Amino acid sequence: MAETITIIDDRTGKQITVPITEGVFPSAALRELDPNLRMYDPAFLSTAACKSAITYLDGEEGILRYRGYPIEQLAEKSNFLEVAYLLLNGELPTDAESEKWTYDVIHHTMIHENMRKRFVDGFHYDAHPMGMFVSAIAALGTFYTDAKSIDETNSLAKQTLRLIAKTPTIAAMCYRFSMGLPFVAPDNSLDYSANFLNMMFRIGDDYRINPVLTKAMDLLFILHADHEQNCGTTTMRVVASAHADPYSAAAAAASALYGPLHGGANEAVVRMLQDIGTVDNVPGFIADVKAGKGRLQGFGHRVYKNYDPRATIIKKAAYEVFEVMGKSPLLDVALKLEDTALKDDYFVSRKLYPNVDFYSGLIYQALGFPVDMFTVLFAIPRTAGWLAHYAELLHDDDQKISRPRQWYTGVDARDYVAIAKR
Repeated sequence: MAETITIIDDRTGKQITVPITEGVFPSAALRELDPNLRMYDPAFLSTAACKSAITYLDGEEGILRYRGYPIEQLAEKSNFLEVAYLLLNGELPTDAESEKWTYDVIHHTMIHENMRKRFVDGFHYDAHPMGMFVSAIAALGTFYTDAKSIDETNSLAKQTLRLIAKTPTIAAMCYRFSMGLPFVAPDNSLDYSANFLNMMFRIGDDYRINPVLTKAMDLLFILHADHEQNCGTTTMRVVASAHADPYSAAAAAASALYGPLHGGANEAVVRMLQDIGTVDNVPGFIADVKAGKGRLQGFGHRVYKNYDPRATIIKKAAYEVFEVMGKSPLLDVALKLEDTALKDDYFVSRKLYPNVDFYSGLIYQALGFPVDMFTVLFAIPRTAGWLAHYAELLHDDDQKISRPRQWYTGVDARDYVAIAKR
């Protein structure tokens, strides 16, 4: 039996029956009832604005898959560049495809000298790295005359390659500038994540990258590569719908990520743990949260109503990093906080479970990243997901320039009054 939904306009008695496909029915049904009828849906809580074959997310069951592959398998067996290829192309690469893709990315990591010497040097000495990153990504597109040739397959592929290759370079450049350190050029002998860590932290010729830290960095990149239609990805799609170049669209998406309600969550977790201070203070903090005097950061999610599958993976990785770098004094606070909350019906009944941000900030901190860099670290891998959605939108015949309607609540028509009579 086909699933359908019938909508009746009680004002006119007119009704329309439309099919339900995988829990979705077309909003065109409302226009058929009345062309002037609108559905009010703040923050798009019930609106599917696109079809997508990139990421599957089931928040009730705690499932996350990239192109059908469970995130657990990709985290264990894959690497970030392979995952980026998967997101962009729909399939895992063959040996030959992987070799070419990896070579191309590694050999496009350099940025124009004018970007480094003139553009970045124009920022104030204490500029926030994420603000610099957003501006630099937008500016990057001005260095390529073919950046706007998005209708040409080869040109779009080239811009995609450039963005994925150069975002770590730009991120490291922003960090080094903010720290007053000399720029470290990309090293084509290193893999993607090792190259990034080298550009970030290299001081002198004796710097060596621990493979455990490189693996952790790559894992974090995989876990943050895409996450369905979140705020940043939706921004990417909206800007792409105007056929803006991918650099401008990625800068807009990164701007959305810059907001503390989106990409700043792991930063908030670290600050919360610092404020708690010690394990002994956890019960009092929990009591304050339940009394409405504070907020438990890193728990709960807009989509997940179960344990975030990325949180389980990242918690294990945290221990491996701490084995190398030494245990963070905040880890014991985090473990006690998680244990206490998961035994408290107040949080369990509200389906507030740890999300990916609860432990990622601790890993970033252990790796040596300052808190101001956390959102930049999020933006580097998410660029791959954004670009996958960008290309998907361009090839979706149902998509037009985004133009939501509004519910006007202002005053009715009135006549202008001269300033002397107001």
